[in-house]
Amino acid sequence: MKFLDQAKVFIASGAGGAGSVSFRREKFIEFGGPDGGDGGRGGDVWVECVDGLNTLIDYRYQQHFKARTGGHGMGRQRAGAKAEDVVLKVPVGTQIFEEDQETMICDLTEVGERFLLAKGGNGGFGNAYFKSSTNRAPRHANPGQPAEEKWIWLRLKLIADAGLLGLPNAGKSTFLAAVSAAKPKIADYPFTTLHPNLGVVRVDSREFVLADIPGLIEGAHEGHGLGDRFLGHVERCRVLLHLVDGTQDDVAKAYKTIRKELKAYSAELAAKPEIVALSKCDSLDEETRAEKAASLKKAARRVPLQISSVSGENVQKLLRMVIRAIDDPQADDEDTAGEAQPWRP
Repeated sequence: MKFLDQAKVFIASGAGGAGSVSFRREKFIEFGGPDGGDGGRGGDVWVECVDGLNTLIDYRYQQHFKARTGGHGMGRQRAGAKAEDVVLKVPVGTQIFEEDQETMICDLTEVGERFLLAKGGNGGFGNAYFKSSTNRAPRHANPGQPAEEKWIWLRLKLIADAGLLGLPNAGKSTFLAAVSAAKPKIADYPFTTLHPNLGVVRVDSREFVLADIPGLIEGAHEGHGLGDRFLGHVERCRVLLHLVDGTQDDVAKAYKTIRKELKAYSAELAAKPEIVALSKCDSLDEETRAEKAASLKKAARRVPLQISSVSGENVQKLLRMVIRAIDDPQADDEDTAGEAQPWRP
């Protein structure tokens, strides 16, 4: 299934059914009087958060959703039927915006949440409604109320406990594949990951959801590379896991590049708790590793954890640090990144 995290759709509720102008006509009964029924209500347009979806790909192939008009009133005071509602089913974490892409209509974060996007028009009154002591034979009825229609944007922000950040080829997909059952594409060229991946990580009888987004490059907030389009998927994360490739020349510059893009995108996102790790350490000798770790420590102002997703070095320790940060986002992880500390549940 392809991944789609943004879609523009047109919605229209149903107009109300028209009221009926009718008079009772039966043999041997004179002055039957008006008996026109009311029109039925038009269908509503709802959005509902459902389980089992993780993409908006369904709205790639259908962009128009229109509810039916309510049934028209009929003689013998028969009211028109209410039209069926139209329900847009979306995954957890979907936000609905107006056409300007700035005004948020609703944010659906739990399975079962529903929101009314467009209300169907009420049905018109039949002529029986207007009968009175001074108007014994009204010959008019109301039309149904008009429908509501508009364009809206659906924007998906994945629900995850922790988010993976880093430059392209920083080892994010390899790390996700090593700690979860996810199978992201892994290759030795930049931008291997073209869409976010989710994985459920289990450590010490605990589980958390880890999100891997495509790598950022300098100028991503201006649209360079894949841009910052996918950063919205880590906005809901409680902790950021920043991987820096230890095999590149300047690890400090790599770290500062990502931090600069985060701040340019959102100050709130940049302020989230962060765990820094030096990846691919299995490819470094002891002297180079110490040099790169010291350079990264100076840039990040914290002790980075040296890991290797291939050999498994310090991977479990890193996952426990993530668990602790999820449980207590205010905790300082600097002391846990240095010397090994006894783990406590």
